[in-house]
Amino acid sequence: MAMKLRFWGVRGSLPTPGPGTLRYGGNTPCVSVQCGPHLLILDAGSGLRALGDTLDGGIVADMLLSHVHIDHICGLPFFRPMFDPATRLRVWGGGLAPAEPIATAVGRSLRAPLMPNLDAAFRAEIAYRDITPGATFTPQPGLTVASFAVDHPGGALAFRIGWDGASLCYVTDAENAAGPPDPALARFVAGADVLICDATYTDADYPARIGWGHSTWEGAIRLADAAGTGTLVLFHHDHGRDDAAMDVIAAAAAARRPATLAAQEGMEISIPGG
Repeated sequence: MAMKLRFWGVRGSLPTPGPGTLRYGGNTPCVSVQCGPHLLILDAGSGLRALGDTLDGGIVADMLLSHVHIDHICGLPFFRPMFDPATRLRVWGGGLAPAEPIATAVGRSLRAPLMPNLDAAFRAEIAYRDITPGATFTPQPGLTVASFAVDHPGGALAFRIGWDGASLCYVTDAENAAGPPDPALARFVAGADVLICDATYTDADYPARIGWGHSTWEGAIRLADAAGTGTLVLFHHDHGRDDAAMDVIAAAAAARRPATLAAQEGMEISIPGG
């Protein structure tokens, strides 16, 4: 398989552990993407801790941060490889508003008064790389990442990942809910084998949440249909929805577009190469 995805955190805004979220999971965003020998990590929410616990010894990996709201970076202090001197980790991010280096934005969350100056405790070799929105880069030979600025308070990026003929788009924390999809975003994700897309709200919820920076599951389907993508994965589930409520959304979405899944912690997807 060209790419192997595993979902470690699928919830948005706030971790929600408890009996009501056992099946879909309560951790915030983190997805691992294995591309041959290369490990990509999409976001560093609370799900990152569980991923780190499965990795033995030092790792070599690239981490793509969609943005730096706390639900997307709160797992970093608890990511075991950060404390291993054999780890080589590159952290990529950008498109922040107001503009600042990704190292500055992330570093602020790791120091007093928010954390006990963890920069000094980390033993890994960590390099921060700034992304100019719209840029395409090659973190590893044969592995391409394209970026796209999406509509979210404070700025955020979507990513399109290509490896060995397979393509994955990661579009979380993007407000694309009212009316037809953004044509530029539809072009960015066009034809992707898998589209992971923000689906925090329903169309009925959305009028009371305009400007909050999130999409609806119906909006995600409209985007996937307009862009001709393959499998659509609904992501960044509302922290207020329990498993029963998510079952209703998952069933309605699959009925409207059969190639649609609601992300669950532990779910794996394999994308064949070309």
